[in-house]
Amino acid sequence: MTRNTDTGDDSGDAVADGGVAEGGQRSGFSPIAALNERFGSDFVESSQFWLPPFLLVGLFVYGAIIWNLLISLTDFRGFGTPDYGDLDLQMYSRALADSGFIDAAINTFILLVGFTLVTLALGLGLAILIDRNIRFENTFRTIYLLPMSLSFVVTAQFWAWMFNFNNGVINIVITSLGLGRVDWIGNPDIVLWAVMFALMWQFAGYAMVVFLAGLRAIPNEHYEAAKVDGASTVRMYWRVIIPQLKGSTISASVVLMVFALKAFDFLYSLVGGYRPPNGADILATKMVREAYANLNWAYASAVAITLFLMTLGIVGPYLYYQYNRGNL
Repeated sequence: MTRNTDTGDDSGDAVADGGVAEGGQRSGFSPIAALNERFGSDFVESSQFWLPPFLLVGLFVYGAIIWNLLISLTDFRGFGTPDYGDLDLQMYSRALADSGFIDAAINTFILLVGFTLVTLALGLGLAILIDRNIRFENTFRTIYLLPMSLSFVVTAQFWAWMFNFNNGVINIVITSLGLGRVDWIGNPDIVLWAVMFALMWQFAGYAMVVFLAGLRAIPNEHYEAAKVDGASTVRMYWRVIIPQLKGSTISASVVLMVFALKAFDFLYSLVGGYRPPNGADILATKMVREAYANLNWAYASAVAITLFLMTLGIVGPYLYYQYNRGNL
């Protein structure tokens, strides 16, 4: 009895003093084991690969966004350093009272919605035509996708030549039909639609490829079942095939809307300056113009934050959708 009591006491002392559990194994909390259990078995071991880029992105992307937000709350302009001692929403109030900002926001929204919807429709139509096993399918697919490989600068220069009032191909064709020349760039009533048309020309091929991949992923049994039920080709696509392209539509829409918000390169190259033609000013061009032409850093930062919130409103729901589907 005495020996058993001593053994129990020694065991208890060992656990209390040295953290040794039953069977001689050390107990206690292990941060590395906890992290591996929470994020994966090789989370800590792989940190040498993902941690450096994670810190760099956190500093130069998200850190820059936070810094930009702070600048937008100051009245910083010209040269010097911003004063972070008195932060307010004055620049946002100024933006709401600025007719130029309102016009740029409206143009951005029109470009965003119009360009995205028409490009999706064009891409879907091209994808359906190519999916019908036409001759020279690969050739047509390459032709339609080729403009996507061009930069905004090249596309802008190409369409600046096409839209030229005196020597542009479009006006030459119009005049040969007995119609008058059109000032595609100088007319504020149509310049935004001309820009939208040029962007649709560039990105319709991208939408086509996305939809074509979605069409090729649909089993042939769905097409055959629709034909057995007596559905016409139009009805088959409208009622059976297109509803199954929801994922492709969402993915293509997000990419196209982000490109629409990034149309500064195109407009800058189209006119060779910070000021686009009247009627084509968007938030991206106004932001750059206020920052680098007028040195209104705080006001430009407020415009940039507005543009960032618009982008977040597009990408955020898409990421949430992908998360619910288990893709993230």
